[in-house]
Amino acid sequence: MNASTSLSVRRASRQDAELVRTMVRELADHQDQGEHVTITVERWRELLGDDAVIVLVAEQKGQAVGYVSAFRRPHLWSGEDILALDDLYVRSDFRDAGVGRELMLELARHAQPERLTISWGMQPENVHGQRFYARLGAALRPKVVAAWNATAYTQALSA
Repeated sequence: MNASTSLSVRRASRQDAELVRTMVRELADHQDQGEHVTITVERWRELLGDDAVIVLVAEQKGQAVGYVSAFRRPHLWSGEDILALDDLYVRSDFRDAGVGRELMLELARHAQPERLTISWGMQPENVHGQRFYARLGAALRPKVVAAWNATAYTQALSA
């Protein structure tokens, strides 16, 4: 597949909530994290109505083949907004055909008018992802990402 000639990318709307949730679940399952996907289709409808939430869907011949999601948020050091990339996902039958690149370039088109930095994290063992992002010209910096869930901080608060 030549992604540049047969692929279209569009911003997801509220009507795409079920599709987006399905692809989010596919990505999570691919990463053996499916049990953590608890978001509902209704919540996706709400999120897709929020201008700060950007979900771009790639389609080939009317079929969704992947997505990139990001949200606009303030960067507290600079005082400027950034786009925090959450997920980039391409369905398995469409990988290695330029879909991920097209999704990232479309996200860049959203960021370009205001020159917003796009920032994201990835698992250290994701060497394919690191090579992909480096080819796009992204700066790769090692960083430990921590998450403190409600159960853990509730225990700390009650100790």
